[in-house]
Amino acid sequence: MDYETLKVAIGPDRVGIVTMSRPEVRNAMNTKMMAELRDCFAAYYVDANAAACLILTGEGAAFCSGGDLKERKGMTDEVWRRQHAIVEQMMRALMECPIPVIAAVNGAAYAGGMEIALGCDFIYAAQSARFALTEVTLGIMPGAAGTQNLPRAVGVRRAKELILTGTPFTAEEALAWGMVNKVCPDDRLMGEVRAVAERIAANAPISARQAKKALDKATELDRLSGYAFEIEAYNRTVGTEDRQEGINAFNEKRKPRYKGR
Repeated sequence: MDYETLKVAIGPDRVGIVTMSRPEVRNAMNTKMMAELRDCFAAYYVDANAAACLILTGEGAAFCSGGDLKERKGMTDEVWRRQHAIVEQMMRALMECPIPVIAAVNGAAYAGGMEIALGCDFIYAAQSARFALTEVTLGIMPGAAGTQNLPRAVGVRRAKELILTGTPFTAEEALAWGMVNKVCPDDRLMGEVRAVAERIAANAPISARQAKKALDKATELDRLSGYAFEIEAYNRTVGTEDRQEGINAFNEKRKPRYKGR
C-alpha cells in the first residue's frame, strides 16, 4: 500500500520498517496519519505472513510528538470525536497486530506518540529520547490506551505520577522503571533494533505469533486460565511444517528454513 504519512519497507529478511513521516511537525499525527497507521497494522492482521517482525520509528529528530494540535484548533466536538474514533481503531490495530512490533524511539515520544510506543510489544530508545503523557496539561487525558499500557509497564503508582503531572522523563529513567527494554546511542539505535528484529524474524513465524498471543494474556487472566490459553496456542504449532523443520534442522546441525506453515 502507498501512504502519504508513512514509509513502509519490508526487506528480504522479512523485517518491516514502518516510519512515521511528517518530520516538519515532529511526526505529529493528523487525521491522515492516524488512519494510515490504522490501515497499515490492520493489513498485517489480514496477512500475517507479509512480514515476520515490524519496527516502528519516526523520521527526523522525533518519534512522534502526539496529535497535531494545529489541525485540532477550532475543531468541533463532533469532529473531534470522529477523529478520536480513528485513534481508537488505530490503537486496537496496533495492539492486535499478530506480528511482533518493536518501537524504535529515536527522539521525543509525547502524548499520543508515547502511547503508540507503549502499544508496541517492547521499546528500544535512543539516549536522546524523551517521553511524556502531557494530556492533563492540555485539558484532556490519555485516550490511546495510555492509562492501561503504562501501569502494565511501570506499575500503577509510577503511572499515576507520570500521567497526573504530565512531567517529561528521559530514556534512562524509562529503562530504570521497566518501560524501555534498552537504551542505545543515537547512531546505533536502528542497528540494534534491526539486529533483534532479525533474530525474531529468523524464528518460526507461527511460533512467534502464538507466543505473542499467550504473552498478551499474562496480565489479563489468572495464572491457570492463562496457562490454559497457552496450551491452546501451543497446540496450534504442533501440526505445522515448521515444527518438523525445527526438529530436522537441529538433528542435521543446520539453520532451519521456516515457511510459516
